[in-house]
Amino acid sequence: MTVIPCEQDPRLRAEIERFAEVLKTQAHQLGDHGLDETSFYSSPIFRGAIEKVRGEFSATMRGKREFVQHVLNHMEDGGFIAGWDRTQGKARNDYYVRLHSGRLAVIDLKGCLDGENTNKFERPADADEFITWSLCTNSGADPRRNAWSGIHTRLSAEMISRNKRVDGVVIWDMICGALGRPCPKLAALDGAVRRTAVGPFLTPPPCIYVFPAAIPSRAHPQSAAQTLQQVELLAAFHAAFGGRDEEINYVDFEVGEQADELFRRTVIRRAGAVQHASDMTAIQRV
Repeated sequence: MTVIPCEQDPRLRAEIERFAEVLKTQAHQLGDHGLDETSFYSSPIFRGAIEKVRGEFSATMRGKREFVQHVLNHMEDGGFIAGWDRTQGKARNDYYVRLHSGRLAVIDLKGCLDGENTNKFERPADADEFITWSLCTNSGADPRRNAWSGIHTRLSAEMISRNKRVDGVVIWDMICGALGRPCPKLAALDGAVRRTAVGPFLTPPPCIYVFPAAIPSRAHPQSAAQTLQQVELLAAFHAAFGGRDEEINYVDFEVGEQADELFRRTVIRRAGAVQHASDMTAIQRV
């Protein structure tokens, strides 16, 4: 029972940890900084270089946007959506998607969901559907930790405390199914080909999480997930990339009150069974 089918590759993680240890103990031998070992590690050079590289990896969206735009082009060409556009100017969201029903879906791109940026979103007034799309391209990250941190720790608390509705989450990027992140969906024994070519990428089906249509409150403490067909953009992702119904995740929320403090529970269902559930957890927002 897991929040997301894929998991962190323990061998890759071990190699990353070994290399990190080498970097921490031998970095002083790199470059021509002219410092001895003690002076190097007490100077800001090492930490500053690490933070610079980390920031560059975190900040860049070019490769991610290339993947997203190939995906949306594939969906439009295949008739799964009516069309799409990039948002303009200072808009806080990333893509508008026109659906065949005439509805408008808005996509908000995020990186790994365990960061504070996950909480920072605004649903536009004209959005009929609002979707968070996580592109976590860090092969060393733990997908299960990130998914649960984003859905329960961050999104559920923000949604309930601020009354900000999200209709669903897509967790999917260009390294899904690659060596750094094996995808269990590709291990089916029925011989089905479960990769789709989108531009230069060959991708497995996305991981889709359907959220409730209403935010729970003290007056109405339980909110069950919508059906997949009620969130037209998620249904389009599912159809366009060969998803199977038993792979869809349904997220339910419940709130309760203890000593005037608001608590919430998050439950994730997949294939007719509860895959992961929290206890009642305090909502800590200011």
